[in-house]
Amino acid sequence: MERVPLHKALEPLAWLEGTWRTESQGNGKYPTIKDFNYYEEISFTSLGQPMFNYTMQSFSNSDLKKPMHRETGFLRVNPATGEIALISAHNFGLTTIECGEVTDKAIILNSTDITRIKWAKDPRVTQVRREFKLNDDCLEYVLYMATSNTPVLTEHLRTKYVKVSEEV
Repeated sequence: MERVPLHKALEPLAWLEGTWRTESQGNGKYPTIKDFNYYEEISFTSLGQPMFNYTMQSFSNSDLKKPMHRETGFLRVNPATGEIALISAHNFGLTTIECGEVTDKAIILNSTDITRIKWAKDPRVTQVRREFKLNDDCLEYVLYMATSNTPVLTEHLRTKYVKVSEEV
């Protein structure tokens, strides 16, 4: 498959394009659950439009054969303002729209809309904040979450990725 050229609006995010994978375990925690570890792969693929196709898959083991969580969607850029938005669907019935900005080699996104399937179990996710930061050759990621049981944004996930492919 031929690589689709990067849209001009994505140039500030060119460093993000490709597939990233954890080499060591990420850490998950939250006040209402037992701490856990995970491995993850994340991809940002050019569509030739002012957006990346986005996929994130987490696994309970390093050979990436026992899936835990999956997300898919788009990381869009408003060409007029440079504002970014992540639109994603999660395998447990949640959808999020998160808006933010790129500063140098960092992205901060805050949820603006969260919906879920009507039979999803409580507690409800009420707010999300994601931070991506390129540090040397590693992509650092932290996810904060608030729920109906824990109403204050609280760190939930923390991991580091290394780039395994420039093109996806």
